[in-house]
Amino acid sequence: MKVNQEHLHMTATQVAPHPLRSTAPLIVYVDIKSPYAFVAIAPTLALERELDTLFDWRPLTLDIPSYLGSAKKKAGKVVESNRSSSQWASIKYAYKDARRYAEQQGHILKGTEKIWDSSIANMGIMWVSQTDRRKLPAYFNAVYPPFWRRELDIEDPNVLVACLKQANVDSAGFLNFIQGAGRRTHNNLQNKLHPAGIYGVPTYVFGDHILFGREHLPLIRWHLSGKPGPAPDIAYEAGEANEVAG
Repeated sequence: MKVNQEHLHMTATQVAPHPLRSTAPLIVYVDIKSPYAFVAIAPTLALERELDTLFDWRPLTLDIPSYLGSAKKKAGKVVESNRSSSQWASIKYAYKDARRYAEQQGHILKGTEKIWDSSIANMGIMWVSQTDRRKLPAYFNAVYPPFWRRELDIEDPNVLVACLKQANVDSAGFLNFIQGAGRRTHNNLQNKLHPAGIYGVPTYVFGDHILFGREHLPLIRWHLSGKPGPAPDIAYEAGEANEVAG
């Protein structure tokens, strides 16, 4: 696998990387609490393996209440909400759509019972990228499936340390990272994303292209493979992988 070490170090010593620039062939923005990002992980990792390279994975920590309102559930019932009926309809459709593709990959996708702060789990992406980038698929596998089965508290730093250990990633210093330099780098990056035209996940960036949604993966493959033959139409992948991390 081809590795360019430069893009594997989104270190806390820098203010934040340029949101649209990387030495990697592709930047991939994801959020652990996004169902659409969840179902995009397997096909995107499969493309990474197919092209024998490593992409630049970065966190976009969504501020869901700012555009879809907020709500809390308990035992499956809404106990607090400031969402409109149209916002609820959008959320229900999003889960129904994503659940279909999660099930095709052999996963369970349960709607969350609150809006999670996924910043610590997302800083885990940064940590693994700079500590041992090849273990990022294992980290995704340790975090994504159990979170969407409602088995993982992604707001608990110690839980994320356990996920790093499960992925065989050195976790020494992670707690200091998320409280200090890592938090600053994460927050600085988030402040740059909307002005750069990046609003949701998964978002793929290469060259002058910003593409939202995993349905663009065939077109991305075509570009990154040197544009062989005619450009493909937008479509979901056929025969997707049956696991998050291969």
